Amino acid sequence: MSRIGKNPIAIPAGVTVEVKDAVVTVKGKLGELSQEFSDVTVKIEDNNVIVERSSDQKNERAKHGLYRSLINNMIIGVSEGFTKSLELVGVGYRASNQGQKLDLALGFSHNIVLNIVPEVQVETISEKGKNPIVKLSSFDKQLLGQVSAKIRGFRKPEPYKGKGVKFVGEVLRRKAGKSA
Repeated sequence: MSRIGKNPIAIPAGVTVEVKDAVVTVKGKLGELSQEFSDVTVKIEDNNVIVERSSDQKNERAKHGLYRSLINNMIIGVSEGFTKSLELVGVGYRASNQGQKLDLALGFSHNIVLNIVPEVQVETISEKGKNPIVKLSSFDKQLLGQVSAKIRGFRKPEPYKGKGVKFVGEVLRRKAGKSA
């Protein structure tokens, strides 16, 4: 039995959850999210969302915890939101934004200009003597992860000097250089 799937999800104040035709819709102060589901049943009982499965088949067991986690992330997203911070490590690496346009200088012959979707808010922090930081925030955890992975993919951190775009707090596996 799924340990994650068995846990009920508490609905905080200011959040409404609707279940209709195999679609869960969550509305809150930050936005609205919807998710289709299959092979499980979703019920709302006394301010809790409960995800149940009808049998012990493998695909139902797999989706039980998955849909519980997705619905939980939707509820947390519309009530509190999610943030991710990316750090640009390297000499001459810079980041700036004008509205939803993110301009990255990552050591290539040209700057990378990325139009960020309106659901994700972008903020750049540049302090003297510190690495530039790109702060992304959104109510949609999946979309936030996609955007941050795309930015990180422009220049992944390399294992020798650690240069590149990395998440704040990410521990890189470093390698020793050439031995003389």
